[in-house]
Formats: sequence, C-alpha cells, structure tokens
Amino acid sequence: MKLVVFGLTVSSSWGNGHATLWRGLIRALERRGHDVVFFERDTPYYAEHRDLTDLGEALLILYPDWESVRLKALGHLLDADVALVTSYCPDARQASDLIAEQGHVSVFYDLDTPVTLARFAAGETVDYLPRDGLGRYDLVLSYTGGAALERLRSQLGARRTAALYGHVDPDEHHPEPRDPRYACDLSYLGTYAADRQAGVEQMFLAPARARPDVRFVLGGSGYPQDFPWTPNIWFVQHLAPAEHAAFFSSSRLTLNVTRRDMAAMGWCPSGRLFEAAACGAPILTDAWPGLEDFFAPGREVLAVGGEAEVLAAMDLPDAELARLARAARERVLDEHTSDHRAGQLLALLADVSEGVLPASYTPVLAEA
Repeated sequence: MKLVVFGLTVSSSWGNGHATLWRGLIRALERRGHDVVFFERDTPYYAEHRDLTDLGEALLILYPDWESVRLKALGHLLDADVALVTSYCPDARQASDLIAEQGHVSVFYDLDTPVTLARFAAGETVDYLPRDGLGRYDLVLSYTGGAALERLRSQLGARRTAALYGHVDPDEHHPEPRDPRYACDLSYLGTYAADRQAGVEQMFLAPARARPDVRFVLGGSGYPQDFPWTPNIWFVQHLAPAEHAAFFSSSRLTLNVTRRDMAAMGWCPSGRLFEAAACGAPILTDAWPGLEDFFAPGREVLAVGGEAEVLAAMDLPDAELARLARAARERVLDEHTSDHRAGQLLALLADVSEGVLPASYTPVLAEA
C-alpha cells in the first residue's frame, strides 16, 4: 500500500508532539512493507527547530508553497492507495481538493479534535477543514474518542469516524540509565498551554513550593518569562525526542496534565503517557473520562487532582512506585505501541475499501 500524507510537520518536534507520533507510525508501516510519502510545508518556525530530515524508507517532501509542489503531489497521488490530510496542515484545503479529483480512499486525521470542535462551535474559521465539511472523506480519524466521534458526524458532516489513539515506539522509548541532568523526584514534560496551566499549578508548582528541598524538572517550549518558577525547578526549554527516554527514566515520578478541552471530552490519552510508561516511569495523571480504557488507575497509574494527592504519591515507597511502573509498561507494550496503531489503521482502511466499516467505530485497543 502507498499512503500519501499532507500534514503539519514530521520534521520538527518543537512544541509539536504529533511529530513523534507520526515518526513511530511511519516506521511501523514501513516494517509492514508499506510506502509512505509525507508532504510538509517548509515553514521558518519548524525549519529553525528541525530535528529530523530522514524518514528512512519513507519519503519526506518539504516544499515552500502549494503551487510549487502541486504537480509533485499529483504525481504521488496517481499511484497512491490512500491519501490522508491532517489537522493544522497549512495546505489542507488545497490538498483535499486535489485528492477529491483522484477517486482513491481519502482520510482526514484530526489530531486536535476537541480544539477543532470548540473553534467550529465558536464560529471561527478552521482553515484545515474543507468549506463543505468532512463529508467528502471516506473516513475521518480522531485522536480523541468517545463523544468526539459522534460530534464529527453531527457537526462537521463526517460519514464514517474512528478513533486512532496515541502510541509509542518501544525502539525509541525504553528504560535507560538514570541521567543526572534529568534526575528528580517529579518531572513534567509538556508544551506550555494556558488552558492546562491551572493543572500545572495545582499538581506541579504547588508541590514544588511545598517541598523546597526536593528537585523538580520541567521540560517543554513556549513558557513565558513570568512563569512562576521556584528555585527547586530545573527547566529544559525543549527536549528533543531522542532525550525523552533519558528524561522519563530519570524521574522518580512523572506527571501528565491534559489540556482543558481534551479532558472535558475524554478518551484523550497524551502520547507522553505512553512514552513515560514505556520508559518505566511511575505516572501521575489528571483524571478524565475514558482513562480506565488505557490504564488502570491505582494499579498502572495514579490519578491525582491536586497538591495533597501529588505529595501523598511522592511519599510512597520506591517498591510501590516500581510495581506501578512495571504494570504500566506491560500494558503499553501489550496494547499501545506504534505497531498496534499501524495494524488498527490498516484494518480500518481495508474495511473502508470493502465498505464494511460502520458509521462510528472504535477499534479494540489490543489488536495489532
């Protein structure tokens, strides 16, 4: 199978966790013998922070503007089996129009569904959506499951929807020796976002103030100068994917905080959850609907809601945290790898081709 993707970026992970997901998924598809071509507009922001230029057997095509690449895109579409457009692709509408002329299986993958739906409901222009909605696509995939799948149909006209959740590539994310640069009692890795700052305040900053003699580490981009740092928080401005394993492996505990719209909709596991678990880090996470479909709270992760619960988790014995981490890693390797998601994607595409996929479908997570 040849899959042509028009996306935001796979070459830069700067403030963009989706790049890591695409890299893992592309590698998994390659291992199964499939061809992938990824079209990415070469924007200055990502070009300045590019941390990948080679996709292995897959083809990465960087281009300055749509008109300069349209004929090349058409050439790849002519012998493609599937064409896929993602949310936040800067040329999504042009790519969608070009795909519509070819007649093969077409897919839209919304990796930001709660944001898309919130902007649409507010009457904002969503540049990556076709003006006539999502009905032109054979399949609409969503990084967020649950109610999001029905709303993509009822509000945006999608004909068939399915969840394709986050995942991790165990070849890239696995336990490593403790690295003194990242060693800490509690870590948090995430791009700054105003709509999850309240959670960061309650579950990371407040515990840091309460334990001034304990080391905390925060990694991510976009943090403002007036961010309320404390002397015991060590900051890493941007952590390239190659450093994630060392980061998580050096954390006695690591924290996941979900953005507000995603948490409200539920069924929204961050890729960082799977990465941390694959690296053997004990995980604290905010609670949201559907969490138990991915990890068992209390047995594989600890759900926390504020300072007191975080501090209580930090006081747990090392043996209990190690047991928690082992259980989460086993769950991830059994159900949430990039290879599992590649298998689910291929099954969905086969069902669309054969016309057997129902209007809304959530794949069994353990399928590979």
